[in-house]
Amino acid sequence: MSALDFPDFSTDLGSSHVFLTGGTGFVGQAILERLLASHPGTRITLLIRTKGSTSGVDRLRHVLRKPVFASWRESVGPDGVEDAILNRLNVLEGGLDAVPELPGDLDVVIHSASSVSFDPPIDQAFETNVGGAVGLYEALIASGTDPHVVHVSTAYVGGLRKGIFPEASLTHEVDWRTEFEAARAARSRVELSSRQPEVLRRFIAEARAKHGKEGPLAVSREAEERRVAWVKAKLVDHGRARAESLGWTDVYTLTKAFAERAAEQMWAARGHRLSFVRPAIVESALRHPYPGWIDGFKVADPLIMAYGRGMLPEFPGVPDSVLDVVPVDFVVNVIVLVASNPAAAGEPQFFHVSSGASNPLPIHRMFTNLSMFFTANPLPTADSGSIAAATWRFPGGRKVERAVRLQARLNDARESVFLRLPSTDRTREALAGVDRRRADLESLQSLTDLYRHYIQSEIIFDDRRTKALQAALVATQPAEVSGDIGFDMADIQWEDYFQTVHFPAVTTMTRAFSVRPASSGPALDRELPRRKDVVAIFDLEGTVVDSNIVEQYLWVRGSGFGKAAWPAEVASLLASLPGYLRAEQRDRGEFIRAFLRRYEGMPVTRLEEVVARGYAQTLLKHTMPEALERIAAHRAAGHRTVLVTGSIGTLVSPLAHLFDEVVAGTMHARDGIYTGYLAQPPVVDEARAAWLRQYAERNSVDLSASYGYGDSHADLVWLEMLGNPSAVNPDSNLSREALRRKWRIRDWKRGPIQLTSSHLRSAGETPAGGTD
Repeated sequence: MSALDFPDFSTDLGSSHVFLTGGTGFVGQAILERLLASHPGTRITLLIRTKGSTSGVDRLRHVLRKPVFASWRESVGPDGVEDAILNRLNVLEGGLDAVPELPGDLDVVIHSASSVSFDPPIDQAFETNVGGAVGLYEALIASGTDPHVVHVSTAYVGGLRKGIFPEASLTHEVDWRTEFEAARAARSRVELSSRQPEVLRRFIAEARAKHGKEGPLAVSREAEERRVAWVKAKLVDHGRARAESLGWTDVYTLTKAFAERAAEQMWAARGHRLSFVRPAIVESALRHPYPGWIDGFKVADPLIMAYGRGMLPEFPGVPDSVLDVVPVDFVVNVIVLVASNPAAAGEPQFFHVSSGASNPLPIHRMFTNLSMFFTANPLPTADSGSIAAATWRFPGGRKVERAVRLQARLNDARESVFLRLPSTDRTREALAGVDRRRADLESLQSLTDLYRHYIQSEIIFDDRRTKALQAALVATQPAEVSGDIGFDMADIQWEDYFQTVHFPAVTTMTRAFSVRPASSGPALDRELPRRKDVVAIFDLEGTVVDSNIVEQYLWVRGSGFGKAAWPAEVASLLASLPGYLRAEQRDRGEFIRAFLRRYEGMPVTRLEEVVARGYAQTLLKHTMPEALERIAAHRAAGHRTVLVTGSIGTLVSPLAHLFDEVVAGTMHARDGIYTGYLAQPPVVDEARAAWLRQYAERNSVDLSASYGYGDSHADLVWLEMLGNPSAVNPDSNLSREALRRKWRIRDWKRGPIQLTSSHLRSAGETPAGGTD
């Protein structure tokens, strides 16, 4: 093909009325900018969804403030931008699933909207890519107009093939309508399967193992989240398997191929003009609107950043396979020129925007560029070091995948060891490292799965028709014009493009995120603000005192019984210990109920006497100084301080004077003798959360400004209700959640406490929360 194939070649859209879909997306923004800047006579109608209370016009205003439009904004000035919105740009509010009535005078339609995810659930992929195309063409047919449609697809609709892929209609015989209906029905089938008892029981068991200590609602929430995730995973796998079974790389390319067939049958077959533009991997601009312009991470960028972050020590790609990358401005230039040069009615034309045939970029050359750039510009580490660039030897996909699986098993083994160790700074950091490593390995596996066919590709996209379009441009336009709106792939110097344009653009985005100011939220200690509508909630065991209800029981027994009773008591306690541990692991409330039954038969007055004597001093000695300081700081700031414990009120009465309020359990007594049963369920985990919610309503407390201090994973459910949660001496699971949520972690240890006369005088006081 040559320039002669375009005898009436034009670069001007004149006064055309252009309808653009996907105008808020990456390629769509660039198309809109080129139309505004280089085709001032055009009118443009955009299909834009509302978002919440934000109208389509307001979303357009937001888009026009983006960097891609900077030169155009400067050239027209603020008044010119508003004039364009009022007189040149028209917004149709809606989406391709419900296209509103279209204008009756459209000349050109540029359909650039689609899902950009390679691996969505099968029903979502079909609804977006196939259903969206169907919705557009149905709306065009209903409008009675006859515009030239430029349908933006992808070069990878060629599927799993080797060798040359021509610029022509696809040759498959798959019935896209049948596949569309099957994809829609897939969700119903999978949703039904996810609700089968045997599947639900597995979700419940997994949820209970992870969240049982938080309470039944936390378990049910987690079980439902696991069910939803299971449904999504099944539908993603369904899409992947169906695509490969039909000869495509993934459900994205499958549905893009079916969208092409729908366009041919619904539009070109009716005698309308239709052109397809099939770009390869679209990345940052080479020249226009400025070198390196990009809007968010694109197809190759997760791989680039994974390498820079040290997550890709090896690569599953084939070193001499071609990575087909094209700058976004080249893609836009082709789209606009194709729009200016319509296909003949009923005879669709196809254009590949690709570099593999004219200026191939082998994977090994891409690696050399990555190594060069990240050796010269390494990403920093948290300890002020830098990440070394890896050396790839390309051992093959199977070896890389085996290595990833081995590393995942080793990481799981490390986790099981650290979870059994006491929670310290060292073990918390180790668990954080395990979590980071797991996330890296999962990302690596995900990247490998997603990009396998693209980084091992042996397909070459024929681009003779696109070259002919470029030749026509050069033959009819001055050099400065053809240079601005051209797309000659041979012009790209890959080393210069990657080293000075694309890699700096991608890493600049990353560094912009990483240097944002640190949060001034709950992770940092600040002077407590003086407020009357703030509460500070303290757990007891492990938080205010370095003891638990087992030790407290032994203190009671030690103060109230002679030495002769000790052997039998210790033997009984040791025999019951395994059952107590199992109860504690399952449910904190179950453990408290079971253990407090050891008080059965004890006279109420006897326990009160024991607590008033040596027990009170022992408990005070086990109170942590930093807890006392924090309680005093809250009271000085006017905050209401509340101690909430699953223990019984008599046992915590020596600490009642430290707080404004104590919420504790009450043990049932009959004829002055404890029965061993609680008078009401213990205020722990979800019960504590329910109490806190009601407490805040009754006392006009601002929970978002309030504080909480707890040590156990069971405390998570109420700590997360507060704006300033702290994990105090946390167990491993709470520690992990605190690190993930960036909560303050406090290590409060027992130290010397000066027992004053006021401590001792108040040791027998009755707590405000109730009596036994």
